[in-house]
Amino acid sequence: MNKPLIIRADANTHIGTGHLMRCLALAQAWKDSGGEVAFITACDSTGLLQRLSDEGFQIVTLKRSYPDPADWEVTSQALAAHPNAWMVLDGYHFDPAYQRRIKEAGHQLLVIDDMAHLAHYYADIVLNQNLHAAQLHYFCESYTQFFLGTQYVLLRREFLKWEGWQRETPEVARKVLVTLGGGDPENQTLKVIRALQEVNVDGLEAVVVVGPSNPHLRELQSAIRNPQSAIRLVQNVTNMPELMAWADVAISAGGSTCWEMAFMRLPTVLLVLAENQRFVAEQMGATGAALDLGWHKDLTPDKIAQSITGLLTDLQKRLQMARHSRELVDGEGSDRVLMRLEGGRLRLRPVREEDSKILWEWANDPDVRAVSFSPEPIPWEQHVKWFKSKLNDPRCIFYIAVNSDDVPMGQIRYDTEDNKAVVSISMDRKLRGKGYGSRLIGLASRRLFGVSNVDTINAYVKQGNEASVGSFVKAGFREMGTKMMHGHQAAHLILRREEVT
Repeated sequence: MNKPLIIRADANTHIGTGHLMRCLALAQAWKDSGGEVAFITACDSTGLLQRLSDEGFQIVTLKRSYPDPADWEVTSQALAAHPNAWMVLDGYHFDPAYQRRIKEAGHQLLVIDDMAHLAHYYADIVLNQNLHAAQLHYFCESYTQFFLGTQYVLLRREFLKWEGWQRETPEVARKVLVTLGGGDPENQTLKVIRALQEVNVDGLEAVVVVGPSNPHLRELQSAIRNPQSAIRLVQNVTNMPELMAWADVAISAGGSTCWEMAFMRLPTVLLVLAENQRFVAEQMGATGAALDLGWHKDLTPDKIAQSITGLLTDLQKRLQMARHSRELVDGEGSDRVLMRLEGGRLRLRPVREEDSKILWEWANDPDVRAVSFSPEPIPWEQHVKWFKSKLNDPRCIFYIAVNSDDVPMGQIRYDTEDNKAVVSISMDRKLRGKGYGSRLIGLASRRLFGVSNVDTINAYVKQGNEASVGSFVKAGFREMGTKMMHGHQAAHLILRREEVT
């Protein structure tokens, strides 16, 4: 991928951090696919800016946001410096005039939107990752495409490592996670703390995440100063998935964090802190994936405490919420969006139980068996046993390549040990010789380096399979000579983390 991605999104106490954080997920996917990313942002959080810097993204900071003229002046300069870049806008203040300027500058435009509140959209693509997206009407150009619904939820890389994780649901829940957004200007977090102090459940523990733009830290610290308190505050959190895995129940605002909790199957109580969160909370409540308490000003600590207590003690309710939650978000949203942006021909998803049969058919293809180190056909019963062992092996990282219609195209598997991996790949016979193999190897290798501590990938190709060697070389692997593998001479190829750009 050669096109850069320029992202224009802000974060502050008033608007929170959700716009910037979901753009971070898209930026990670773009970079993992080999692209460059630049953020243009009016962000008042040094922690968030450091996070972007640590990811290796270029950052251009603004003192004031649009409609201040300086905003467009800086943005237009960045666009001029990257004439073939995709532009991403995420923020309610980027009006039709701003969008039109981007298109007139000759750039493709993705607008991430939640409300269809503008009179017109000039975007090439409008992305709305919410349940209510299909109910909205967008006034737009004839060329505009729509990515609507939770299949396009943008999840950051740290969440994708939890694909396939199974939540344990206790009889009585005692671990509560509170996260009300990056800003919380009206200090609803304090109200929730007061509510938790009224909850009468033995052994209750609570972790309260204080967002990077929250101005009320001292007041919150004062509220839990009692040494007997089982409530603790954490700030500048970098391990949110781990906290969600630790918790039995969450209390959250109705923002984009909802989708992260849904992915983690975490039963959630929702408070609506802003008008744009109403639809999200209502739809989550209607699907049974969350408990919607409604508008925050209508809630007292006592009412919140009653709802929390009821959920903590209702095992069946929590099981039901966890089941409905994961049905909403599969974790593949960033890859679906990325595939469309870059005009890609395939994307990756984790292997699933239902893939067993097609993997068996691919493995038993005569051409595949001919270049395998074990050329005999594989009996079904043997395959099922092997496949289950791979699904349950934390050292095995296994992907299916799919096209834009989610139809399987091939597979790639990494068997890891410490910081090394051995790769295995095969494509559907109809797609061989068309360049898909090298694309799959390159895409999956970057993904592996992003989600694991692997720093070296080894490939062993049976002698005579020059097409496969060529695919690995095209994907950046270096030939290291030959080696005996299972009684056969094999070409040894290697790719190191530092060699991937």
